[in-house]
Amino acid sequence: MSGKRHVIVTGGSRGLGLGIVEALLAEGYRVSTCSRAPSAALERLAGPDLFWQACRIGDGDQVRAFTDAALEWGGASPLWGLVNNAGIAREGVLATFPEIDVEEVVQVNLTGAIQVARAFLRAKLIKREPGRIVNISSIIGQRGYTGLSAYSASKAGLDGLTRALAREVGRLQVTVNSVAPGYLDTEMSGSLAEGQRDQIVRRTPLGRLGAVADVVPVVRFLLGDGAGFVTGQTIVVDGGITG
Repeated sequence: MSGKRHVIVTGGSRGLGLGIVEALLAEGYRVSTCSRAPSAALERLAGPDLFWQACRIGDGDQVRAFTDAALEWGGASPLWGLVNNAGIAREGVLATFPEIDVEEVVQVNLTGAIQVARAFLRAKLIKREPGRIVNISSIIGQRGYTGLSAYSASKAGLDGLTRALAREVGRLQVTVNSVAPGYLDTEMSGSLAEGQRDQIVRRTPLGRLGAVADVVPVVRFLLGDGAGFVTGQTIVVDGGITG
């Protein structure tokens, strides 16, 4: 068991995060993940290669507790990858957007990713081993969207983190990339009005919302050995809507 690579995935209880966890387990990785609460779907994946702990990403104390526990659980397994997937969206025009919502969006989507990446990289510095970081950003961070200013800023910041970290840790042979999905048919898009969904589908050359299964293979590629010379990039998976 100790020969299996260990990957940390934040926000792994549902949606894209759950799909990533499931795919990595099937591929033979050991996976540690966190979320605010477990889900029945995640519990069905329970086994010796999966670790879960409750954690509110963005809360420094909880993040430290999770990363410490995940690294201890990983034991002799080579610490290989990190997928910063945890994220939230709060909709509202900025002029009337509650300060508490601004803080929460930035804390979860950006500050939390920085906190987890820092813990991951400190462990990598000690072991001097190669590895992979994949940040899940969004096309909203590149193009913007009315009513999602804080979310857009947080995801743009995540892409900036990707580019800067890629330069910082390249000498360690740690690659850092972002995956920017378009509009996915998940719980996070459930708040879209029917008219909004229809408009997005019409504007998408492939004529549909994305699925978790469209994004997971890109994450798997970036975590794999074949992506060893890809770093500092943001890979868009959006059906062509931003093309």
